[in-house]
Amino acid sequence: MTPAARPAGRLRGSRAHRLYSVVVFIVLAALDNVAIALPPPLVSPISREFGVGEPAVAAAVATSLLLAAVAAVGWAYVGDRSNRKRLLMIGTLLWAAGMAATASAPSYLAFLAALALAGIGLGAVASVGFSVVSDLISPRRRGLVMGLWGLSQGVGTLAGVALAGVLGAGDWRRPFLVLTLVGVAATIAYLFTYDVRRGQSEPQLQALYAAGGEYEHRISRADLPRIADRRTNRWLVAQGFTAQLGFGSLVWLPRLFQAKAEQIGYAEDPAIVVGSVFTVLVLAGGVLSLPGGLVGDRLQRRTRRGRAMVAAVGVLAAVPLFVALFFFPLRLDLPTGETDQTAIVLGVLRSLVTEPVMAVTFLVALIAIGLMSAQSPNWYALIAEVNPPEHRGTAFSAGNLVNGLGRTAGTYLVVRTFEALQRALPPPLNYVVGLAAFQLFFIPTGVMYWLASRTAPQDIATVEALLRERSAPPPGAG
Repeated sequence: MTPAARPAGRLRGSRAHRLYSVVVFIVLAALDNVAIALPPPLVSPISREFGVGEPAVAAAVATSLLLAAVAAVGWAYVGDRSNRKRLLMIGTLLWAAGMAATASAPSYLAFLAALALAGIGLGAVASVGFSVVSDLISPRRRGLVMGLWGLSQGVGTLAGVALAGVLGAGDWRRPFLVLTLVGVAATIAYLFTYDVRRGQSEPQLQALYAAGGEYEHRISRADLPRIADRRTNRWLVAQGFTAQLGFGSLVWLPRLFQAKAEQIGYAEDPAIVVGSVFTVLVLAGGVLSLPGGLVGDRLQRRTRRGRAMVAAVGVLAAVPLFVALFFFPLRLDLPTGETDQTAIVLGVLRSLVTEPVMAVTFLVALIAIGLMSAQSPNWYALIAEVNPPEHRGTAFSAGNLVNGLGRTAGTYLVVRTFEALQRALPPPLNYVVGLAAFQLFFIPTGVMYWLASRTAPQDIATVEALLRERSAPPPGAG
């Protein structure tokens, strides 16, 4: 080995290299959600430029979400059989190309096609990325890292809303172009990540890897019924549909706050900034997905029902707080004629201190989002723990597909609900009532998490026994 080669050899696979890899994967997950969150705050100027109604723009966003979920199934199955790093790079480049095409779309049909291309690429980042991260982290810390994974997605959503509101208020194409450049940079960063071995973090497989062996098992079509037969998988997948009906509706929070700002006298462009900034503040409680993962880790060590119970309690407790949140009035310490974006942002922030109703709204929002976010890291960790390594990407993608169907339905149907309600309720009341109604879908979600808590212990024990069985060193090893 040459002197130049030694540092590279010591770096490859080192703790620093693995940490770098985790950071890159988490950033990729964040960018995934930046891309998803960009269009909704800009629905008004996009619909006006292309000469279509807001529901048509909502349909394009919903189509992109649906394609991401459907494509994720194919990406995940191939990823569970082959080189995951290559697939992640291809997927990232695809969604970056979709963002570039969106920024230059000359018509509504081109806009629709560009978002569709982005959606196909985003499917790879979600499903294959989850499979890789689950193999990097041991079960003991899985909730914590999955909390970071979930937090990154929440931060990505906030960044997307902020990017849309601040850069897109005057020119809706600008944030899509910026995200394109970031996507290309993320692809370059991914070139230097650690090539994670399948199942390497599982305690039951340590003897196999210590003896110089590899976990050779790969998914086949015959395994698909086994994934479906796992009872916890059924509950974890099914809850995603009702949960995402609720989450899908929340992408229109900027539109709600925009309508509230317009009601009290602000013009459209300043109202878009107000809606985006206040949505970012409201969704900031998503950072509490990290403690939700930590609590799940700790409780799971005491009882294997722990993660699912944390998710069930968090989801059910958040519902009444969300409903209350939408009914709070908007009060801003800001002149209605203000047009400077910096002044508007500062005015919204100042209002949290000078306007008591805004302070209460912000506090309720933090608690509600924090409680709801506790389910995210525990869902990820449970999917990893009730499935062997070669099934995880596919099991995740099945959940992601159902999530996508629910999120697509929620994103689109809530807009139709707004339209129907507007016949009797003027804006912003139609948005308030519509969003409040969609939060009721979280109730069956909480019930299904409780049911998953009853089946998870046996499914986890079955996977651990299977891995111990497969951990015998290969003949002649050692």
